[in-house]
Amino acid sequence: MAEIREKSGPAALLLGFFGFVAFEIVTYYVLRYLTAGLGERDQTQTDHTTIVSNWVKTMAFLVLHLALVIAAMLVLSNRLPRRYRGQIMGWFYLSLLMSFILLVPLFS
Repeated sequence: MAEIREKSGPAALLLGFFGFVAFEIVTYYVLRYLTAGLGERDQTQTDHTTIVSNWVKTMAFLVLHLALVIAAMLVLSNRLPRRYRGQIMGWFYLSLLMSFILLVPLFS
């Protein structure tokens, strides 16, 4: 007999979305605080260049964000019931995209 997989409903997707948004907001502000001393906000070209310090800030932000996302994914995949685990990879891929989108407000 084939196993019938029970899928998560719209309420679970909505809860997952709110959890994703909360995670991204908290992660952004924590990483912004941690990388506050790196880089420069003024992007005008003057006597000194800002590319190296901003590159360090960008890479630190991306690596730390990736580490937090992977840690969250591992914890959630172990803690969630089986029927909700199908959502994890979708939120993971969306979070990878958000890593690059969050660089815009980080330097503005």
